[in-house]
Amino acid sequence: MTNDVYILGVHSTPFKRWADKSFKQLTREAYLGALADAGLGKCPPIEAAWFGNCLMHYWGQVSARGNVCFIPLVREGLFPERAPIVNVEGGCATASLALAAAFKEIRAGDADLTLALGVEKLYDPDNQPAMLAEFERGLDTFDPREWEEHYSQVGRDVGKPFEKSVDRTVAMDTYAMQASLHMKLYGTTAEQIAIGAAKNHSNGALNPNAQYRFEMTPEQVLQDRMVSDPLTRSMCAPIGDGAAAAVLCSESFLRAQPETVQRRAILIRGLAVTGGKYRLPDEPSLSRTAADRAYKMAGIGPRDIDVAEVHDATSFCEIYQSEMMRFCDTGEGGEFIASGATKLGGSLPINTSGGLVSKGHPIGATGLSMCFELAMQLRGEAGTRQVANAQIALQENGGGVIGLEEAIAAVILYERAS
Repeated sequence: MTNDVYILGVHSTPFKRWADKSFKQLTREAYLGALADAGLGKCPPIEAAWFGNCLMHYWGQVSARGNVCFIPLVREGLFPERAPIVNVEGGCATASLALAAAFKEIRAGDADLTLALGVEKLYDPDNQPAMLAEFERGLDTFDPREWEEHYSQVGRDVGKPFEKSVDRTVAMDTYAMQASLHMKLYGTTAEQIAIGAAKNHSNGALNPNAQYRFEMTPEQVLQDRMVSDPLTRSMCAPIGDGAAAAVLCSESFLRAQPETVQRRAILIRGLAVTGGKYRLPDEPSLSRTAADRAYKMAGIGPRDIDVAEVHDATSFCEIYQSEMMRFCDTGEGGEFIASGATKLGGSLPINTSGGLVSKGHPIGATGLSMCFELAMQLRGEAGTRQVANAQIALQENGGGVIGLEEAIAAVILYERAS
């Protein structure tokens, strides 16, 4: 027998370049914000916490990252003494993996109240090129020739040489390879990618937590500086900082809370995590497998989804993940986005937060910021970007790179509990 698991409280800091805030300060803000949103007191009986971060080593803290960040909170009586804090890292999927771990402990019956938190600082005002170089560590650093040769072959196949540059992350080059391949196989266009990017920048303009808060037209997106053809700057997620957190609970814990708290709880209907490989060019991604498993666990299908947040580290990814989540057929993602179906007011709004390209992408916090956005949508608390009558939501988040896909991916399905 397994137990139902609920999101009791969520919080996200604004995503921006927080040069004046430390990891400990961002952690505190996300944690206390989630407690307040959950209606919990000063030091609730949290039994375990999962702490997500990728690049704190760059700033000098190599190990025990979450434990160090929570020291002041324990000392001040804000986090329970002796509750374990487990450190999690999975590239850009880190925060979703922290959420998955917090979910599984409650589902197994080993806890009633857990915490997932992710935090990241990517902006170094003194040496940004050094930070950009860190992103290559999301690929195989032991045998780099393997992926370099792989992308070189893909480049030859699509007529686009694979060329790295110090002015961008290698991840943008890998996404450019994937976009170019999709364009060759299915006729996807740069204009379709630009339509998705412009849509998300317009959504981000409505989100007070977004790093970029301005509208764009597809034409402006296409005219922006080229990063890695066919991806312009406006199609790529920016460098920034931030933190997000979620408090999870069992049904028995939830039913002991006030009615006002119970009404805002979000049920986790399905959750699946899958691993990457060097897939064939026309083979579905690991996120398709994760989606199918999550749908099966929840007993629902893609037509039941009312709103979604997918991992658009570049705007091409929204096209591709729309296909992998089965929102449209393979090869039809470009047309699906261009049709307006994914806009606010469309049949399936995607990335109402602004997505990673507008909301921002502090990689260790991203998955939980998706959770925050979808919780707001399902509660009816998303303000001017609210999706009408949203009942069921989907989150897709991938991290690391293996060939033409991520190293790990998570798909999570949420439902309004009341």
